[in-house]
Amino acid sequence: MQIAVVSATAEDEAYFRERLAGHDLRFHPGAADDDWAADPGNAGTECLCVFVHDRVTPRAVAALPRLRLIATRSTGFDHVAVSAAAQEGVTVCNVPSYGENTVAEYTFALILALARNLHLSYLRGKSGDFRPEGTQGFDLKEKTVGIVGMGRIGLHVARIARGFHMTILAADPYPNRVYAELLDFSYVPLEELLARSDIVTLHAPLTDSTRHLLDADAVAKMKPGALLVNTSRGGLVDTAAVLAALDSGRLCGAGLDVLENEDRLADIGESLVRDRPNLILTPHVAYNTREAVRRIRETTADNIEAFLAGRPQNVVVTGG
Repeated sequence: MQIAVVSATAEDEAYFRERLAGHDLRFHPGAADDDWAADPGNAGTECLCVFVHDRVTPRAVAALPRLRLIATRSTGFDHVAVSAAAQEGVTVCNVPSYGENTVAEYTFALILALARNLHLSYLRGKSGDFRPEGTQGFDLKEKTVGIVGMGRIGLHVARIARGFHMTILAADPYPNRVYAELLDFSYVPLEELLARSDIVTLHAPLTDSTRHLLDADAVAKMKPGALLVNTSRGGLVDTAAVLAALDSGRLCGAGLDVLENEDRLADIGESLVRDRPNLILTPHVAYNTREAVRRIRETTADNIEAFLAGRPQNVVVTGG
């Protein structure tokens, strides 16, 4: 099988060459897009192994005549045209579970950095300025955290929040009352969660129904002075609305590990942060620990081998 691994690091190449020995492996450090798919040199691709920054559009799927499998090294799959792939008989597999604790821990890293102005204190310390003015934060104890999306990652966030003695609210279309009782949190409507939470953290998938879940109207309903953290998908947030709320003081701070169209935001990311000391922007790295990346590679290789054995696993199915 000809397998194209795109957005590949040297570590990816070393792992997959050993794990998938015997296949025709092609490694590409750059991202997959329409131009990549249209390159005649890639026409023989039967398995396309992608990452979150790749863009597998309907046009890209159509341009690869031998394509049989798209294996994304991620849980999210909004970067893949799943419906177009299905129409062409192409299976799409993802990695449904690799880093629930990993992303939850990073979420709290952002929460703590914002609550204690760690990023500002770091810069102050590096410059030799040890004055406390302008760096005062607040305790997490007895604050309310609102978790939007109480799946695997959201539940880990709740477990950590419980250790900080926080009040926990959750908004999710599929409430699990057993977990709510075990972890002592309450399901509430999204509007109530926004109005009551000192910190709102997003852990929902990106779908047509959740795109811009936090738009200008939703931001206006948030508790004045609240913090926002997003380690899920950039499209959940209307970035312009959040930036306006930061500038007006409606939001006290925001920690964003993901942004809309983040592959095209490299040039302006620095200015976003420089002009807004209440914004922490990180480059989609909440997943990025040794342990989680190892699990991503292992599950991706398992998915490819299962497909070749005629028993596909972790197959992405959409209603569209």
